[in-house]
Amino acid sequence: MSLQVEKLEKSMAKLTIEVSADDFEKALQSAYKKQKNRIAIPGFRKGKVPRQMVEKMYGAEIFYDDAANELIPKAYGEAYDECEESIVSRPQIDVVQAEKGKPFIFTATVALKPEVTLGEYKGLKVEKYDVDVTEDEIDAKLKEEAEKNARQVTVEDRPVQNGDEVILDYEGFVDGVAFEGGKGENHPLEIGSGSFIPGFEEQLIGVNTGVDVEVKVTFPEEYHAKELQGKDAVFQCKIHEIKAKEIPEIDDEFASEVSEFDTLAEYREDLKKTIAKKKEAEGKEKQEDEAVEQAVKNAQYELPEAMIETQIAQMAEDFARRIKSQGLTMEQYFQFTGLSADKLVEDMRPQAVKSIETRLVLEAIVKAENIEVSEERIDEEIQKMAEMYRMEADKMKETMGDREKERMKEDIAVQEAITFLVENAVEK
Repeated sequence: MSLQVEKLEKSMAKLTIEVSADDFEKALQSAYKKQKNRIAIPGFRKGKVPRQMVEKMYGAEIFYDDAANELIPKAYGEAYDECEESIVSRPQIDVVQAEKGKPFIFTATVALKPEVTLGEYKGLKVEKYDVDVTEDEIDAKLKEEAEKNARQVTVEDRPVQNGDEVILDYEGFVDGVAFEGGKGENHPLEIGSGSFIPGFEEQLIGVNTGVDVEVKVTFPEEYHAKELQGKDAVFQCKIHEIKAKEIPEIDDEFASEVSEFDTLAEYREDLKKTIAKKKEAEGKEKQEDEAVEQAVKNAQYELPEAMIETQIAQMAEDFARRIKSQGLTMEQYFQFTGLSADKLVEDMRPQAVKSIETRLVLEAIVKAENIEVSEERIDEEIQKMAEMYRMEADKMKETMGDREKERMKEDIAVQEAITFLVENAVEK
């Protein structure tokens, strides 16, 4: 494999990658072996047709695509490792030459990490914070804890109220015709959660158990299913069960049940300390956010679009994995929320840009201030991870590759840069 790098405008580059004719021939032979059992030519049994006969019959290019698909990932990976530039996007691949007996050549157009010119990043102004705790804040926390410890109790003597959970059947119709994905049975729904189409949940308030009710809604104009966008729909619903929250009294008994303390007074004092710690952590985090935001605003850089698109794609993949872990498909998520894939990507773009900008500027500060991370600091981080995953630190360290360790080192250095910004900031 040989590599040539051509820098383009706006932090882009074209990698020209050449694979030897011998390796291309091996990939062609591999493609033939994978396909030969599916190739039928009169006079030959399946799987017994010579490659030369197949190429004569269908053309030598019959195996080019499969050979290219085998060669490109490996060759690009080698080129990525060999390239001295910092590649920050997924490649756009174009095949330049694929011809039997000749080297296989393709290009990979990628974004490179853009140059950052730092502006003012020392002496930035951040808000001062305090950790004073009021009685109202303690009361609010007690109420929150009581809500968390509420029991779900089935009610039969009243209709649905906001905040209830209902178990219902529903089926949706547009112009009298049921539509795909619009039916559910024994579905749990918290009224007021906003998890269904806007206007749906509100129309169940006041309905009694066992009563049939029509819910009329209008699908959002940007609903994921185009055939339903902006359409009026009617849902036939029946509520099988209504569950209400039963909130406990806030007294000594409650305190002893939810904490290690015997009295409400002791519990309140402990909550005061907890709230103070939280306010301190939030205050520090806010100062960090303010300092970073100003440092980013004061810096100069130009983000390549391919870098942004790659970040969005990674965020979308992570989001899809989280949705799947909750037992939903993306199609179901779009159906329940009324969003579309395009809208989701559009909404992710500002966060993707912010994430890239923040990382680039902080990395530039790491370089400017010569912030280094010791092996001891890395070991401390590995120890924390090991405790989180209930592993021995040495074993976790052994399982980590060099690239993972380097990434961890970079992440720690970036966090140190944030600490540096705050330590060198001025409180307003």
